[in-house]
Amino acid sequence: MPTDSATLPPAPPLLNTGRLDRFIRDHLPGLQGELQVDPIRGGQSNPTFFLNYGNRALVLRKQPGGPLLPSAHAVDREYRVMAALAHTDLPVPPVLLYHADTDILDTPFYLMEKVPGRVFFDNGLPGMAPDVRRQIYLAMADTLATLHQVDWQAVGLADFGRPQGYFERQIRRWQKQWSLTEGADNPAVDRLLEWLQAQPFDDDETTLTHGDFKLNNLLYHPTEPRVVAVLDWELSTLGHPLADLAFNTIVWHTLPTEYGGIRGLDLNALGIPQEAEYLQRYYDLTDRHQAGQQVRPSHRAFALMRLAVIFEGIAARARAGNAVADDAADIGALASAVARRGLEAAAL
Repeated sequence: MPTDSATLPPAPPLLNTGRLDRFIRDHLPGLQGELQVDPIRGGQSNPTFFLNYGNRALVLRKQPGGPLLPSAHAVDREYRVMAALAHTDLPVPPVLLYHADTDILDTPFYLMEKVPGRVFFDNGLPGMAPDVRRQIYLAMADTLATLHQVDWQAVGLADFGRPQGYFERQIRRWQKQWSLTEGADNPAVDRLLEWLQAQPFDDDETTLTHGDFKLNNLLYHPTEPRVVAVLDWELSTLGHPLADLAFNTIVWHTLPTEYGGIRGLDLNALGIPQEAEYLQRYYDLTDRHQAGQQVRPSHRAFALMRLAVIFEGIAARARAGNAVADDAADIGALASAVARRGLEAAAL
């Protein structure tokens, strides 16, 4: 979870702490001391809070209030997938309970244990030695490979999505999300969607996918360059692993001013692997040695289209006065730049 809030956006709204405290004590016996609530800054999706008692540290994650796009902010799916992954090789925070009703807070929410660690919000990893930067990036590739090798049927996620046909379904889904985004006007997204609908995707492979796998959704050990928890599972589903991988490598294709990318930085001096080396690390761990099993321009274009639509959704919530963070309108303005990178990936 975030450890440095000095440069992050304002916090989400306060909770009804009295009602929440009574609920938690009823479900988690033995808590001592008063409840201290610390909103976590920086997220654009589901409001998240540290809940600290004298003898226990928790994290609460809830849906935002107000009207939401269909299937968005699925905290129930986040809870379910982390519960299923608890005994696998993939590190996730231990989840404690899910509450679907709105009687305690204004929306559904879940609780999990707080895992000590660091979240890195700057993909350039300032202030670190080059060899540490390299290890942090390679640990990210290793973790994604571990995720895609989870036996999703054995852990009880056989109905977590539909096997095969992922890209076709997702393109339809994001086309629908785009059509429902109030007040959006982004011709680059329209062009990307039209192009993607004509592309031949190989949809015969299924893994558990995270959907938002990136550096700041990983919790690293407090002092070591290794991942101790994968966070923010809202967009997880059964899908195609190359969709996750393409999204994860967007940072190599975007500038620091475009979603915090690393394009244009001196990666060799920084110690950050070039994209080809990073991808090869993942390919070696997952036995992807054939070109047809590796990321193609259509995968990158899909990832960038999806991100642009997400940004437009954030902007729409800001226009409706229902944004999690006060800078949501600025975040939404990135949609045009990201969509143009998608056109670039597609060579349009």
